[in-house]
Amino acid sequence: MAFGLRGIVKGKKALRRTLSGLKEATLKSTTVPKGYFVVYVGENEKKRYVVPVSYLNELAFQELLSMAEEEFGYEHPIGGLTIPCREDIFVDLTSRF
Repeated sequence: MAFGLRGIVKGKKALRRTLSGLKEATLKSTTVPKGYFVVYVGENEKKRYVVPVSYLNELAFQELLSMAEEEFGYEHPIGGLTIPCREDIFVDLTSRF
């Protein structure tokens, strides 16, 4: 019987590790590291990107921000900075920085 209890204790420890891992993953998905900010990109379905603040110095990125201002003003539907362009264009553009 003691042999069976060890398995239960090990199972509880594994479950605790899994739950703490889920908490860490949830926390990581909602926190933004220092020096970065979040943008939402896409025409229909918006995808979240965490980008470095240094992108703000890039002329092409500034043009994307101007597009966002023209389309949304300062009232963003998601509550964050939304860039109204196709995701593939955004990825291609930012990969050049």
